[in-house]
Amino acid sequence: MSAPINLNKVKKERNRASRKARADENAVQFGQTRAQKEALKARAEQIARNLEGHKRET
Repeated sequence: MSAPINLNKVKKERNRASRKARADENAVQFGQTRAQKEALKARAEQIARNLEGHKRET
């Protein structure tokens, strides 16, 4: 006779595996390195400063 299988554990493990696979796909698709994020942030700050410097005083 074989050992009984807990179907809840099997179901949970299958869900964990699918969530992990989806997370890996999203990391590849949307992930950025810290250096890339910092470069984008610095560029946005530079643009904001430049724009603020060109505004007219009323």
